Amino acid sequence: MATAPTADIIEVQQLLARYAVAMTKNDVEAVVQVFTRDGTYSAFGDTYALADFPTLVAAAPKGLFMVGPAAVELDGDSGTGEQPLCFVDQTNHDMRIGWYTDTYRRTADGWRLATRRMTFLRRSGARDGGKAHDPTRPAPTT
Repeated sequence: MATAPTADIIEVQQLLARYAVAMTKNDVEAVVQVFTRDGTYSAFGDTYALADFPTLVAAAPKGLFMVGPAAVELDGDSGTGEQPLCFVDQTNHDMRIGWYTDTYRRTADGWRLATRRMTFLRRSGARDGGKAHDPTRPAPTT
């Protein structure tokens, strides 16, 4: 794979930073803006379409989404990447750690997340997509 233009890498890095800041600020509209119109988020054994994001984000705990630099590979108008995450709950400072696995797509509005999948790191050493039984989590509508 050829080296992607630096401007594209910076644009994707800024896109991912906007996601983390928007989640930290509970700004659902800004979260939606970083995805393609057909974008999806996967966790808890389910995949959520963009229309589900407002309900999904509203049900999520509030706190600090602290992310590390993403490892990004771009090829033309698409790409993939992984980004480490440490979420700190605002109310009790409990942490959730893991990483995102992403796909990116260049759109008329610039680079956007096409898919984002969460993998959690457990104290036991396990790695998984989340607790499917969480009663506060909405079910996908599609």
